[in-house]
Amino acid sequence: MGLKRIGNGVWIGLWLLLSIFLVGCGAADVGSQSDGTENHSSEHEATASDETRNASGSKQLRIGYQKSSVLLFLKESGNLEKRLAERGFEVSWFEFQSGPPLLEALNAGKIDVGYAGGAPIVLATAHSGSQVVYLAYEPEVYRAIVVPEDSPVHRVEALKGKRVAYGKGSSAHYLVLTALESAGLGLKDVTSVFLQPSDARSAFERKSVDAWAIWDPFLADAENHGARVVIDAHGLPRQYGFIVGRRDYFLEYPFLQEIIIEELAHIHQEIQRDRKLAAEKFAEQTGIVQEVWELTLSRREYGVFPLTDEVLDAQQHIADAFLKEGLLQEPVNVRDAVLP
Repeated sequence: MGLKRIGNGVWIGLWLLLSIFLVGCGAADVGSQSDGTENHSSEHEATASDETRNASGSKQLRIGYQKSSVLLFLKESGNLEKRLAERGFEVSWFEFQSGPPLLEALNAGKIDVGYAGGAPIVLATAHSGSQVVYLAYEPEVYRAIVVPEDSPVHRVEALKGKRVAYGKGSSAHYLVLTALESAGLGLKDVTSVFLQPSDARSAFERKSVDAWAIWDPFLADAENHGARVVIDAHGLPRQYGFIVGRRDYFLEYPFLQEIIIEELAHIHQEIQRDRKLAAEKFAEQTGIVQEVWELTLSRREYGVFPLTDEVLDAQQHIADAFLKEGLLQEPVNVRDAVLP
């Protein structure tokens, strides 16, 4: 199914959701099942059956998604449902507003697969008995530290003593940490202001913070309104996004890992082939101008790939850095969250 067949209605309200979307931080937002009818709390829906079969005896695959992720396109395509129906699986979708509550639901056995950024996954796998496992990775999205256009800050060194907004435990947190380290500084040299993107945007516009670490599409939108990049992630330790799964589930149904990766790869190809159409769809329904979405989609890499040592080493670097900064109480070996 091509991208052009994705319905317009699925984009309604996306910016409202994007304004509180966090790859790496935020309160425990609830997920809701998306079935084209009424949305309910995931506490009712996802716990209706924590087994792998529903009342009719069909096997279940419960997917957590965020409306700013490629999983939304997979949901609307219906391709996964068609492919798994012949194997006796029913697919249900649960919407989340950010990564941490999605990972919490995964750990609690309420969903079986989802997408999140690398930094919050490190935190989600830090406790014993974690069910979160890495299944595949996606290339990193564009992120940077920005300042107002008239700011005297032009180099990372000039951030010393400044107020920097970002989400605690997020990919932006790690960006600030590594950017400061590249200039011989540390987090102790700035005043960290932990804010979600929507609140950080307001603080940035009021100039109650001096700088903001953020990712696309928020970053592209800020640039469109005059924000200036001080440093982006190029040349800094890399970060990735991950398709994650529930350990017990994928030990029972290991063949699903390959199927999900294949179907997501097809969706990535469709978006890459017609980025302008995807940008139009986002712009129509989100209130963010099309040029911002075109920039966002033009500077991201596409694809879903099997895990590599290089990618896992990058995750380990995040875990070690967060341990050093006190975000983790004990060391985390990220390879413990990889299926055998």
